[in-house]
Amino acid sequence: MDKQSIAVEVVYALADRQKLVGLSVPRGTTVREAALRSALDRDFPGLDLASAPLGVFGKAVARPEERMLEEGERVEIYRPLIADPKEVRKQRAARAAKAKGDEDLSR
Repeated sequence: MDKQSIAVEVVYALADRQKLVGLSVPRGTTVREAALRSALDRDFPGLDLASAPLGVFGKAVARPEERMLEEGERVEIYRPLIADPKEVRKQRAARAAKAKGDEDLSR
């Protein structure tokens, strides 16, 4: 690899399968550009690389169109959330409170 290129990885996973692609990209390549170059949307129909949330080594990148990659970094393509985590916690707490209330009434 020449000094003008860097090696990076791009990864995407579903519950039942995942794929990691190694790429050699020019220095100055952004997180979004690497995701687009990975062409993982061919293997995962419905994956929109142009708008999918992205991260590097487990940390979300707020502006993937601006964040430039460094040698050896791994770009992660995130799936959209099915449920809002805050709402799920509220529902779980409400069920727990109801169960505790029912338990107190049975005594």
